Amino acid sequence: MQLDFSDFTATQRYHLMTQTIIPRPIAWALTDSDNGSYNLAPFSYFTAVSSEPALLMLSVGKKDNGDDKDTLTNIINNKKMVIHIASVEQAELVTKTAATLAHGESELTGSGLSTTPFEHFSLPRLAECDIAFGCELYEIKELGDAAQTLIFVEVKQLYMNENITAKDAKGRLSIDASKVAPLARLGGGEYASISDPFSLQRPK
Repeated sequence: MQLDFSDFTATQRYHLMTQTIIPRPIAWALTDSDNGSYNLAPFSYFTAVSSEPALLMLSVGKKDNGDDKDTLTNIINNKKMVIHIASVEQAELVTKTAATLAHGESELTGSGLSTTPFEHFSLPRLAECDIAFGCELYEIKELGDAAQTLIFVEVKQLYMNENITAKDAKGRLSIDASKVAPLARLGGGEYASISDPFSLQRPK
């Protein structure tokens, strides 16, 4: 089967892309809503894009009514964000935090999640996540007629639970992915876990 993308609407292309670009990591992004509460939302259009500077990118659409999502509003206003890597055990919580709430209403309320100070960073991190990136806004770009927004953030601080870290044969820090058990996004309402991580020798 071969498909010509010009034959499809944006919604149909989105469906096809999310069905086939798999698995995708999820940015569980915490931002400050300026009213003493924090917004928490997942984004699976998310990746690392550069190491100098150390940049992450997430792509944010609009709310159903056409308004900017709170994550975009908050990062524009406050220039800071904490991106977490959620675990498979947190899949239902991640899904719940995708709900559209009134601006200033926190997804943390009643979730059972808690925040803890993020050393050397102005925003807290989720206490329940093993990996967190303390990020500052680097650049924002809008693309397309539907005004999809790309948010580029620079990593300033990285938190890793010591229980998931080790040293490799070269003495470098390494992560035990099986202990992280990261949640991956598939198409529709489907998610995935990783199983049986393996290593390959890179060509010289």
